[in-house]
Amino acid sequence: MAARSSRIPGFYNLPLADRLQRLGEAGDLDPSSLVALSGVSGLDRNLADHMIENVVGTYSLPLGVALNFIVNGREVLVPMVIEEPSVVAGASYMAKLARAAGSFRSSVDAPEMIGQMQLLDVANLDAAAAAITQAKDELLAEVAAIDPFLQKHGGGPRDLEIRRIEESSIGPFLVLHLIYDVRDAMGANAVNTACERLASKIEGLTGGRVHLRILSNLADRRLARSECTIKLSELAFGDFSAEQVRNGIIEAWAFAAADPYRAATHNKGIMNGIDAVVIATGNDWRAVEAGAHAYAARSGRYTSLSTWSKDAEGNLVGNLELPMAVGIVGGATKVHPGAASNSSLACVTTAAELAEIIVSVGLAQNLAALRALATEGIQRGHMSLHARQVAVAAGAQGDLIEKLAGALIKENTVRVDRAEQLLKEWSHD
Repeated sequence: MAARSSRIPGFYNLPLADRLQRLGEAGDLDPSSLVALSGVSGLDRNLADHMIENVVGTYSLPLGVALNFIVNGREVLVPMVIEEPSVVAGASYMAKLARAAGSFRSSVDAPEMIGQMQLLDVANLDAAAAAITQAKDELLAEVAAIDPFLQKHGGGPRDLEIRRIEESSIGPFLVLHLIYDVRDAMGANAVNTACERLASKIEGLTGGRVHLRILSNLADRRLARSECTIKLSELAFGDFSAEQVRNGIIEAWAFAAADPYRAATHNKGIMNGIDAVVIATGNDWRAVEAGAHAYAARSGRYTSLSTWSKDAEGNLVGNLELPMAVGIVGGATKVHPGAASNSSLACVTTAAELAEIIVSVGLAQNLAALRALATEGIQRGHMSLHARQVAVAAGAQGDLIEKLAGALIKENTVRVDRAEQLLKEWSHD
């Protein structure tokens, strides 16, 4: 087998069928995986009927592949499911720039999730906390017995923490945090089951009432982080000097770091990249979104998830850190044929590897957005790609799509009404 590479020059210009063939060669994918990625035999209605309720069909989104990524020295082809133009292209190009300085260096914490138990109707909070602390080993042993398979693979309960909520609309109460290592799973089902098992024992120890028993999506014990260096020589383009681009990116980041209104849009750009990979691999993008935004507000003020600065040589340096609760087992990760094939495409064998890839894509996409904003403006590149969607919406088909998109871009009026007018004019020629 040839050495794996995420560099496929000219990929964008290939016909769709040829792209799939080249992807199969680059990713060493078997024919069944290629068919799944093509969408020809993706998620059928009968399988979908077993996944959620009231199924009437399936709903498709475009699947693209981000190229040029190297994460921790490993070439990675990254599947991305998203409807927004410019995201896949932007992430791919930033990954290309990052290659000159070693690309992305990423790491993840142990896959520890937090299960919360809300303890109410306790006469003496201090006495209840003391009783739980004294019985902690027994309680953890009870949870460990639930899933011997998980424990066999190094997972299981790690700790039981007690938090005291002093002020709330219902008065003071205790919150118990079950720290649970879920290995290669996202972990919601395992953690929720463990909390349910402990509820009656906690009530017996304290005389209180365990109300809510559920996983927290603020998975701040399961952080993923990535960093990259962009050589100054890689940043110049058009009329913009390398220093202008670098400084503009840092200034744009400083805006997000200082202002929550800008930070919300800044972080949305990060999540454009992250969500696309999370969805492609069958993971819970809502959980990842919730954790990311909660983490961005952990100081009491909502701020940027990323940081950008320059090093001693004047190169641009980026860092991104956020909770990353994703898995490669359970849920749709294996049930959905497209999700399974996408994981094969990315060549991930552990949840940690997947998290490292995802956070690196988020950093690349953040850089793409900041670079555009700090130089030519977000609309130029974005609208160029958006023009094809407008052409299709206006009714263009076949070769007319590219012709109409080109005309819209040339006159800088990327609107459906203008596209419809041009089509009508051309039909009379």
